[in-house]
Amino acid sequence: MYSLFMRHAILGAGGVGGFIGGCLGHLGESVTLVVRPETMAAHPAQLQLESPYGKWAVDVTWAASVPACDVLWLTMKATQLESALGAVRNVGSIGAVVPLLNGVEHLPALRERFGAARVIPATIAGEFEKVSAGNFVHRTKFAVLNFSGAGRGLLQSLSEGLRALGLTCNFIDDEPTLMWSKLVFLGPIALTTTAFSRTVGEVLADPVSLGMLEGAVREACAAAGAEGAKVDVEKIVPIFKKGPPGMRSSMQKDVERGRPPEVNAIGGAIVRAAQRHELTAPVTEELIEAVKRRAR
Repeated sequence: MYSLFMRHAILGAGGVGGFIGGCLGHLGESVTLVVRPETMAAHPAQLQLESPYGKWAVDVTWAASVPACDVLWLTMKATQLESALGAVRNVGSIGAVVPLLNGVEHLPALRERFGAARVIPATIAGEFEKVSAGNFVHRTKFAVLNFSGAGRGLLQSLSEGLRALGLTCNFIDDEPTLMWSKLVFLGPIALTTTAFSRTVGEVLADPVSLGMLEGAVREACAAAGAEGAKVDVEKIVPIFKKGPPGMRSSMQKDVERGRPPEVNAIGGAIVRAAQRHELTAPVTEELIEAVKRRAR
């Protein structure tokens, strides 16, 4: 039975941050969500989360800077990382940092800022959305949290509590495999759904967009393998076919709403990794340019 109490701060009160805050609050953890000072008055005392796991209203604290905490969760967009870290005033008051950003290239900068021992690499998979201030929706029937094995000592009991709510939580010892296992899924599907402005089901139903998706998967897996990750290219597209056909990527939603897409952190990371190992990624590059045109 779950029995652990920690102080959590969440920097990035979008869909992922709201989901994490709702789950932690439902477990009885102390949760502070850090938001811009000018938005403080708009946030209610309770966070509302609607999920296949339940519909919860939990008490949280809203703050303009990161308080002393046992765990700092970084849940902002990769495009917002540098500006968001301005809310961290005292690195010494933070026990551990769990970044849930998309991509793989943020880890060196975070280790330099917080110290390598504090940073616990992690990834999250699912569709999460902020509806309004303090109101969040988890749309997929799944939510998968993968942590670096380095975080077992601190997060093992917490992961058991999250599993009891319905989440899938794993500890993965091999860091390249941990980080790239998400990117080889996320990169191709985010780029393809956004470039074609289609849902996952619509991408899979059309031979042209499906061919682009399959090509991008092959390129991402080649880059991942060259970076030392263990990924299986043959398993990825079949998994897309088992998922919700109406699912849309967060990159797609950002472009539709006029927000900067994470195309550099997601697609750019794949292309740069390929180039480091003298590989090519023409399909990924073509999709990146298509996303940039849509964003303009």
